[in-house]
Amino acid sequence: MPTAESIKRTRAYKKIKTSLVDQLERSGNDTPFFLDLVDDYMKMYIVKELANADILENGVSVEWRNSETQYGRKKNDSVDQILKTNQQMIKLLDMLGIKPEDGAPDDEEL
Repeated sequence: MPTAESIKRTRAYKKIKTSLVDQLERSGNDTPFFLDLVDDYMKMYIVKELANADILENGVSVEWRNSETQYGRKKNDSVDQILKTNQQMIKLLDMLGIKPEDGAPDDEEL
């Protein structure tokens, strides 16, 4: 399972952050406030990636057990977390006036 630190070392993370900062610079909006919002965006990116990894490892439903007689399966909370995080990420990009750039990032660690 990846960690926040291992995600920060991926080429995809670095490429996305660089792209966002470059777009802010080109638009003249590279102020501390907007750069801080880019950091917030990247934190949400980490949350999304960790949730994706959790779903890949545990599936869309997980087992739970409260006692010997209370157990079953429930929806993996990471599924909802991804949806909510993606919505917030899109809203943040819109607020920053940033559009996704062409080219899929590579997930390879450096």
